Amino acid sequence: MRYSKSFPPTLREIPADAEVVSQQLMLRSGMVRRIAAGIYDILPLGLRVIRKVENIIREEMNRAGAHELFMPSILPAELWQETGRWDFYGKELLRIRDRHGRDFCYGPTHEEIFTDLVRRDIRSYRQLPQNLYQIQTKFRDEVRPRFGLMRGREFSMKDAYSFDRDRASAEKSYQAMREAYTAIFKRCGLEFRAVEADTGKIGGSLSHEFMVLADTGEDSVVSCNRCDYAANLEMAEVKEEIAGSFADSGKDPENVDTPGQKTVEEVTAFLGVSPRELLKTIILDGEKGAVGILVRGDHEVNPVKVRRLVDDETLELAEPEVVVKVTGSPVGFAGPLGLSIPLYADNAVSHMSGFVTGGNAMDLHTKGVDLSDFTVKAFADLREAEPGDPCPRCGGTLTFLRGIEVGHIFYLGTKYSEAMKAHYLDENGEEKVIEMGCYGIGVGRTAAAAIEQNHDEKGIIWPVPIAPFTVVLLSLDPGKEEIHAVAAKIYEELIQSGVEVLIDDREERPGVKFNDADLLGIPLRVTVGGRGVKEGVAEMKERATGNESKVPLDRVVEEVKAFLDSHT
Repeated sequence: MRYSKSFPPTLREIPADAEVVSQQLMLRSGMVRRIAAGIYDILPLGLRVIRKVENIIREEMNRAGAHELFMPSILPAELWQETGRWDFYGKELLRIRDRHGRDFCYGPTHEEIFTDLVRRDIRSYRQLPQNLYQIQTKFRDEVRPRFGLMRGREFSMKDAYSFDRDRASAEKSYQAMREAYTAIFKRCGLEFRAVEADTGKIGGSLSHEFMVLADTGEDSVVSCNRCDYAANLEMAEVKEEIAGSFADSGKDPENVDTPGQKTVEEVTAFLGVSPRELLKTIILDGEKGAVGILVRGDHEVNPVKVRRLVDDETLELAEPEVVVKVTGSPVGFAGPLGLSIPLYADNAVSHMSGFVTGGNAMDLHTKGVDLSDFTVKAFADLREAEPGDPCPRCGGTLTFLRGIEVGHIFYLGTKYSEAMKAHYLDENGEEKVIEMGCYGIGVGRTAAAAIEQNHDEKGIIWPVPIAPFTVVLLSLDPGKEEIHAVAAKIYEELIQSGVEVLIDDREERPGVKFNDADLLGIPLRVTVGGRGVKEGVAEMKERATGNESKVPLDRVVEEVKAFLDSHT
C-alpha cells in the first residue's frame, strides 16, 4: 500500500480524553476515532489488525473442531426471559421495542440464542458433541465506558458454545478450548497467563481468564513462582489451615473509647496494637439478608469467595443504613459481639485471641475479645491473597503481576440447557439434558492489549503476526528519480514475495517519516535514501529492538523474509 493513497490520519498530540496508552496510540496512529461514549469507528489500519486477530482465531477454532456461523445481534426478549436473565442482567442490557411493541435487546452475549438453536435441531446423542462459534458485534451499556477499545460499549467478540452429552465430555470440550486459546494468544505474539476466574453473570462452575501481562493492566494476576498455578485476585486461594483449637487470652472483653478513630490505621495507632491484633467485621447484604464477615485487620475481604460460600451472588457491601440496623452503630465501629446475623470468619481468624473489635457503638471499640465470646457459623478462605502468601498447590510463593483480560472460558453445565429444555435422547432412548460450555475473546480488546504490552515513548511496537503491515519502506526523497526507482523496485519485489509492505512515498521530511513509522509500530523499517543508493545499500531497523543494519539493495527482499520467518 502507498502511504500517499492511504487513510491513516495520524495525530501529533495526545487527545485530551485518551486515558490509557492503547487508547492514546490508537487515536494518534489513525486506527480508531471516537463517535460516541464507548463507540468507535475502526479505520483501515485498525481494521487490518482486527482482521489478523480474527483470522488467527478462526484458524485455531476450526482446528479444534468448532464450526463458524453468524447469529443476529438483535435478540427477542422471550429467550432471555426463559433463563431469567432479562431481569437479572440489569441496565447493561440495551433494551429495544419494535413497532409492534415487542421487546428485544442488543445482544451482549449469546448463550440463550445458541441454546435455542441447538434445542430445535439436536435430537440424538449421535449429533453430539457440537461446538459453534461466531465473530460478531456486541453491545453492553457500561456505566463508565473508558479506555478506548479496552472497555467500550460496542465491541467485536468471538463467542463459542459447546454442547455435550455429559460432564466428562463437556470437560474435554473445555480443555480443547483452553488449548485453542493458548495457541491463539501465542500466535498473536503476546505474553499471557491462563488464570482461574469467577464465572460472574454468565454462570457455571469452572472458569479461566486469559490475561495479557502489562504493567498498565487493570487486573491483578496472582501467579506461583514455582508451579503453573495462576488465578485472578478474585479467585486466588490462600493456603492457611484452620486452628485445631481456639486460644483463649483469659481476659474479659473491655470497652474503650476511640473518639473519631474508624480506620484500621487510626484504631491500631490509638490503642498501640498491630493490625494483626484487630478483627474487622465487614457487613455484606444481599437477597438472603445481611451477613458479617470477619477478617484480620491486615487482610481484605474477598466478596467473591463469600458469595460462593453462602450461595448468594447478590451480596454487596451493605449500605450505611443497613449497617446501622444490624449493628446499632455507624460504619467503622462494627464488631461480632451481640450480632444476630450469621458470622463467617477467614481461616486466619481461627489463630487469633485477645484481639480488638468494633464495639457496635459510635467511637467505641472492644479489647480482649476471644472466639469463645461469639459464634462463628463457618471458617473458610475468605480473604484476598497477598504477595508472599504460600502457593495453594505446591507451597511456593505467590507473586503479583498486572494483566488485561482478553479471553474467558466457562464450563456452564446445565444452567441454560435446563432452563431452556435443551434435551437429547441417549442410547437407551432416555431424555437427558445437554451439558454446555462457553468461550469468549474480545477481538478489539486483544489488539488494544497488544499495544499496552508492546509500546515505547515513540509509539506502538506491534508483534509481527498482528501488525497492520510487516514492513514499512521509506523513500526519503521520492522526488528524485533514482531514489524513487530503487524504492519502487524494492516495493514491487516485496509485494511479489507476499510481504505486506507500506511504502511511505509522501513528499515529507525524513524526520516526519521516521516518526510516523515509529508511531505506527510496523515491525521492520527499510529506508532508501540518497547516500544509501550511492553505496548500493538500504538501511533496515527492527522496531522492537532498535537493531540497525545495512543491506545490499539486491538482498533486501531476502533479508526481509529472513526477519519475518524468524518472527512468525
